[in-house]
Amino acid sequence: MNPAYVLPDVLRTGLVTVFCGSAVGFTSARVGAYYARGGNRFWAVLHEAGFTDRRLRPDEYPLVSGYGLGLTDLAKYEFGNDADLSTEAYQSNALRKKIERYQPRFLAFTAKAPARVFLREQFGVALAAGPDGYGLQPHAIAGTRLWVLPSTSGRAKTFWRPQPWHELAARHRAERARRTGT
Repeated sequence: MNPAYVLPDVLRTGLVTVFCGSAVGFTSARVGAYYARGGNRFWAVLHEAGFTDRRLRPDEYPLVSGYGLGLTDLAKYEFGNDADLSTEAYQSNALRKKIERYQPRFLAFTAKAPARVFLREQFGVALAAGPDGYGLQPHAIAGTRLWVLPSTSGRAKTFWRPQPWHELAARHRAERARRTGT
C-alpha cells in the first residue's frame, strides 16, 4: 500500500514553472497548505516578482496553476526540517518522472538543499557554493530548464536574495505570454 503524500502536488500539463522544495514543514503539514509558516516569504515573493497578480494565501495554493505555476517537494511522504528527514525521504527519480510527464519550461528548486540532492543524484554534479549556485543551471530534463532559488524560509534569511526570483519571474512571464500569444 502506498502512503499518501503529505500535501498533494499541484501539477498538470501546460505549466510554465514548477517550484520544488525539500519537504513540507511542520506548520504546512499541520494546516494542509504549502509554505504556511509565518515568516516564510514564498507567497510574498511570488507576487512581488510578478508570478502572480496578487499575494495568495497559503490555503489558496491550488490556485497557482492558473498562473502557470506548479508545486511539489523532493520528499513527498515526510515533513519537517531537512535534518529531521530520513535518508530515504528524497525521491529524485520520482521527481524526474513527474517533470518528464508534465514538461514545464522550468523546474525551480526553492532552496539549495533539494537542488543539491537532485543534481547529485540525477546528473552526478555538485551545486556551486555561495551565490554562484543560484539561478539557471546548465542541466535540463526533457526540455525543462533547472533553476535554483534562495530559500524563502525565515530561517534562511541570512542567505535571502530576491534577484534570482525576479529573473525567473521575467522568464516565466515571457514564456507564458509566448504560449498564450499575449
